[in-house]
Amino acid sequence: MDRRSALRFAGLGGLAAAGGAGAAGLPVTASAAPLDALAAPPYAPSGRRPRFRRASWSQQFQPGHGWSAGGAGTASANPGDTAVFTRGSQSIRVTTAGSGVQSYVRRTGMDALDLGARMIRLVFRVADVTHLSRVAFYLGTDGLKNAFGWRLHTHSVTAANYVQSGEWVTVNLQWSDVTTASGSYSLSAQGEPSVRSGFTDMSFAVYDDAAAPVTYHLQAIELVPATTTVFPRGAVSVTFDDSHVSVHDLARPVMDPYGMPGTVYNIADAVGTASCLDLGKMRSLQDSSGWEMAGHAYATAAHATGYAQLSAQQVDDDFRRLREWLVGNGFTSEHFAYPHGAFQKTTDGVPVDLLAGRHFSTARSIAFDTVESFAPAMPYRLKSLTGVTDGPGVGGTTLANVIGAGGPLDRCARGGWLILCLHKVVAGTPAASTEISQAGLRQLMTEIQKRGITVLTVEEAMAYYS
Repeated sequence: MDRRSALRFAGLGGLAAAGGAGAAGLPVTASAAPLDALAAPPYAPSGRRPRFRRASWSQQFQPGHGWSAGGAGTASANPGDTAVFTRGSQSIRVTTAGSGVQSYVRRTGMDALDLGARMIRLVFRVADVTHLSRVAFYLGTDGLKNAFGWRLHTHSVTAANYVQSGEWVTVNLQWSDVTTASGSYSLSAQGEPSVRSGFTDMSFAVYDDAAAPVTYHLQAIELVPATTTVFPRGAVSVTFDDSHVSVHDLARPVMDPYGMPGTVYNIADAVGTASCLDLGKMRSLQDSSGWEMAGHAYATAAHATGYAQLSAQQVDDDFRRLREWLVGNGFTSEHFAYPHGAFQKTTDGVPVDLLAGRHFSTARSIAFDTVESFAPAMPYRLKSLTGVTDGPGVGGTTLANVIGAGGPLDRCARGGWLILCLHKVVAGTPAASTEISQAGLRQLMTEIQKRGITVLTVEEAMAYYS
């Protein structure tokens, strides 16, 4: 078996030309040549990746689908595009008008659907995200006069983006993510929807930035079992980046009494240096408190630079050395977090998440348009909420908003997987968005416990659906 076939066999997919059929939820690169030159990883993932969740209801936009493109923001559409697709033999292609006004693909008057214990799975592609503003989804009745809305992606010119140019992406929408209600529908103060069944209308909506049009393809809208089937009150993973010694000295004493373990994403080069964990403390966290010691980078220089500034060979080398270091030191985790949360492409055009899949079972980003789900729609783009802090005026995500009514914890408690990305714990007042006080961490743990939310390491969470 040649390397390209071996990668496909391993489930990495996405090696087809960008206009052709690739695996849903996996990145697409125009050429496999940079991957062909890479040596086989000495420690490949065990294969415990999420099983594909079969849909109980599915619209894949094959001939005769009956959906229509429209909206004042639509310039042109092809309901049966046979040139760009990732399932079957076609998809819907729409080009917006460049006006910032809604463009949509929708259908109304369908047989009523029950979403009580199900989530919505979307598969779509944006050819070039340069002028993408946001993507939304609406579910309702009576021509969408009564509707719930999800904002599933808001594009940023600076932050990590879940949706990348020319790649098929998969998004799972849960009741924990619904943001708006109209007509006879409503949301409680905690964000609980007034109804979860009887829906006859659906609409997938795209907005450009009013500077230029975008072209998007919609491949599938499906219903699959929700996180609530295993965790009715949701699950939280508390993760810490960068190997700060405060995780052992200040976070562990807070979390141990609650029986809540965390996941530490480590920079191998930093371990044992000033203000960072050493091997003894890492092993103590893992072996005595059930924490997970995962990977963040091998070299501090690679972490500081970011993988998007390196070649595919350089990134793959850093992945390989990191995996060897973890295994060699007795750390069993196969999970990874991107430096700076970014998973764009290398300098020679290879998606970083494609490289991550050669060495790890999941990779966490800091994209957070929606709460993560079981199983994750894209395990190499795990979503997380970063910058949680109780410091005054330091930016980030305030702890008060996280634990407040209708905030991320309340949303998670309706059945989602909330991954929190923390960094350093301090004894006093935080001075940066990457810091949370020991008292603030204790308050966070208390609020998680009050809601009856299960706390799992990333490794534990993934074991339920692997």
